Amino acid sequence: MRKRAHLVLSDGTAFEGQGAGSLLDGGMATGEVVFNTALSGYQEVITDPSYAGQIVAFTYPHIGNYGVTTLDNESRKAFLSGIVVRDLPPLHSSWRSEGALETLLIDQGVPAITGIDTRRLTRHLRSSGAMPCVMGTADLDELREAVRTATGTDGCDLASVVTTPTPYSVGAGDFRVVALDLGIKSTILAYLATFATVEVVPAFTSADEILAREPDGIFLSNGPGDPAALGGVASTVSSLLGTRPIFGICLGHQVLAGALGGSTFKLPFGHHGSNHPVKNLVTGHVEITAQNHNYAVVDGSVPGAVVTHVNLNDGIIEGIAVASADAVSVQHHPEAGPGPHDAAYLFDDFARRMAERTMGR
Repeated sequence: MRKRAHLVLSDGTAFEGQGAGSLLDGGMATGEVVFNTALSGYQEVITDPSYAGQIVAFTYPHIGNYGVTTLDNESRKAFLSGIVVRDLPPLHSSWRSEGALETLLIDQGVPAITGIDTRRLTRHLRSSGAMPCVMGTADLDELREAVRTATGTDGCDLASVVTTPTPYSVGAGDFRVVALDLGIKSTILAYLATFATVEVVPAFTSADEILAREPDGIFLSNGPGDPAALGGVASTVSSLLGTRPIFGICLGHQVLAGALGGSTFKLPFGHHGSNHPVKNLVTGHVEITAQNHNYAVVDGSVPGAVVTHVNLNDGIIEGIAVASADAVSVQHHPEAGPGPHDAAYLFDDFARRMAERTMGR
């Protein structure tokens, strides 16, 4: 029998459910609550480092119905603060499954609450925006008191929390790529490893240390938190501009914009899902993309940048290119995991740019 639990938002709104995951035995969890609209890929979402500091509410009602497999992990551990689901099925069925989702939640120490009216929660967040919350099996009044001190991601450098503590390498391709780990996903590394030997380095690695590795290209990864809190990383990237082809994804896109003199702002409830339409302004094609971000680049704030992609839902910048610095970045996730692969060509484009630089030496 599950214990009764509540989810309480910072504006006082409360939802009743049952404790699950590491909340099975009681306790409390705080974070910034956001909703994700993907129909599948819950394990990839849960293990995506970009969700550090957040509690993810899934809009799809049945979460856990096909179990979990180590092949779908996107990082060495789950960094998010918790999950909210409508239904956590007691049984799972898939030929790929190695176990139950709740077992993974317990092993990874991920708090969860089930039985929540996630449609009502999502509608509320769409109207009021993402906000701090607390969930737990404690008395409702105790939770209401705790949410007073709950915080969101504004001003938080969470890349330092999720980055690798030491460098490591993957792949054995012809090119040498240094990937600055701000919270890099395994699926991104799998794409890069198809054409490069990738050296993954901590977020605090200096420009001199990166260049000393003699890379053919530099990759700026996805990650969590407020890009405005990563001034040191942006300064490092600024020193790298023009030295090698640079490719950034998600937080890497925002950091590149900052390195070029641009600025970012926080979206009301962010983009979290696998069906966001993005228009490629170079080709005119519309691509369905996977997305996971709360912040976006301010239009017109990046000197010398050409906007290459825009989001057709709200018009935010989804991609920039600066020819003079040989730098390209996108806000969405071309690697998907989960999601469509319409934008996977961007990895091929990165390989092409490195090849052109190598031939031009």
